[in-house]
Amino acid sequence: MLEPCEEAGPGLRPGPEPEEAAPEGKTGRPSWEEDEQDSAQMKSDVIDRMCGYDGLEEDEDEAQEERQIVVGICAMTKKSNSKPMTQILERLCKFDYIDVVIFPEEVILEEPVENWPRCDCLISFHSKGFPLDKAVDYAKLRNPLLINDLNMQYFIQDRREVYRILKEEGIDLPRYAVLNRDPHHPDDCNLVEAEDHVEVNGEVFPKPFVEKPVCAEDHNVYIYYPTSAGGGSQRLFRKIGSRSSVYSPESCVRKTGSYIYEEFMPTDGTDVKVYTVGPDYAHAEARKSPALDGKVERDSEGKEIRYPVMLTSMEKLVARKVCMAFKQTVCGFDLLRANGHSFVCDVNGFSFVKNSMKYYDDCAKVLGNMVMRELAPQLHIPWSIPMEAEDIPIVPTTSGSMMELRCVIAIIRHGDRTPKQKMKMEVRHPLFFDLFEKYGGYKSGKLKLKKPKQLQEVLDIARLLLAELGQHNDCEIEEKKSKLEQLKTVLEMKTTVCRYGHFSGINRKVQLTYLRNGQPKASSEEEDCKKDGPSLLLVLKWGGELTPAGRVQAEELGRAFRCMYPGGQGSSETHAYAPIYTK
Repeated sequence: MLEPCEEAGPGLRPGPEPEEAAPEGKTGRPSWEEDEQDSAQMKSDVIDRMCGYDGLEEDEDEAQEERQIVVGICAMTKKSNSKPMTQILERLCKFDYIDVVIFPEEVILEEPVENWPRCDCLISFHSKGFPLDKAVDYAKLRNPLLINDLNMQYFIQDRREVYRILKEEGIDLPRYAVLNRDPHHPDDCNLVEAEDHVEVNGEVFPKPFVEKPVCAEDHNVYIYYPTSAGGGSQRLFRKIGSRSSVYSPESCVRKTGSYIYEEFMPTDGTDVKVYTVGPDYAHAEARKSPALDGKVERDSEGKEIRYPVMLTSMEKLVARKVCMAFKQTVCGFDLLRANGHSFVCDVNGFSFVKNSMKYYDDCAKVLGNMVMRELAPQLHIPWSIPMEAEDIPIVPTTSGSMMELRCVIAIIRHGDRTPKQKMKMEVRHPLFFDLFEKYGGYKSGKLKLKKPKQLQEVLDIARLLLAELGQHNDCEIEEKKSKLEQLKTVLEMKTTVCRYGHFSGINRKVQLTYLRNGQPKASSEEEDCKKDGPSLLLVLKWGGELTPAGRVQAEELGRAFRCMYPGGQGSSETHAYAPIYTK
């Protein structure tokens, strides 16, 4: 059980001013409905609040009455003042019972942990120059609720440990081997290098393969190419301007330092970046792989171009496993999609999505609800868990707050098309029964044939029977010649079925139904010539193709549909469309 803080520490904003006091019966949920101030002024006010410069003269007795949950941000200034962090903290401050305190960098670096601001919940993460040891000591001293586990961040800094944990959790990884070198004896290692492969600890990696430093802070990752592809290597590094990698003619692996050697995974030229906020939320984006040509694609504002990605159910499960295995609520990792599978190739720890207002809203809501759920009962704060699936999406605009469009659901009838047609015929030839048995028709007594290969077999049977009827008029073929000719004609129609020698389109199919005693006859004359034994009822359906006029209608509707919502004209915003088609 976490112990609540008994008094406010340095930098903590105690409680709201009396005139700002919230009305009775407040729920503790964010007040998205309030009008937004000017963005620059609002950001300044939020920073003042988070750093504890606002309302310090307030009466302490009232501060005790309005007990606030203090969320501490312990990170380097570059990280804690970044745009994603500021956007999320602005939203987090809208929770009625949450205050945010940013630990000043000079306090983190120079002051003992006993002098650090007190908090009930701590968001802290390692970056270059950050004293992780001191953060661990602070967590032991104050025992706050940790959003990201601090001890696990030591493991995230070592790729060997990252791969070990991923392997233990059963998460797919590229095939790899670890080469540990003694810095005093770099030549004493299990590495055998040949022209087009390396052997590490007895495991062979043919080129192309990847060479990664074991230190996760070292981003100098090399990809070595075989001589058949021209040899050399692609050298990846942290983005510098518009470059993220360069080609080098050097084909020999590095001879100092410890590395992970892994199989190169052939992707479609993109990397998938996944960002979790707890085990049940994951946001994914794709970017151009730095291994392609090393040139970073940027938009008109100079930001790297990224594309939203839908994760599969297996990838969502992987995101959950990564989040829980490393005990990092806010966590980023890299996915490689290759050969129909997804492989995790890196875990980055604390990481935010850039330039996504939807993500900022979701992240703040998930974190805020998590903090309130864990700490509100302990601190006797009257907070009720939100029951609705999602709050009304409110976004700030230049003219105040307004609802945000999340998706458009349309029910659309088809455009102008050719008539649907149907032809029935009773068949008894053994070739039809063989086809019926081949595709499992006897299991249910019915069979639908839609695939090109299946339709081709029906067409072949029709052609064969017609050929036999043409050569021998007295042959024992019970199927009517006119029906067979119609079957053959429909399946050979180029406008609906056959293009470039292959069946295409979706508006044709053949249905076969097993009739134990044959098809009932409509008249006494037909009853007299009825033959005993089973038969198959063949139903051929075709038509319903979109006409040229229908295609024009569909294109015009598509153009109009883009302008049906605010900002739809030329907007690059991503919206989800779920059309429901009717007949």
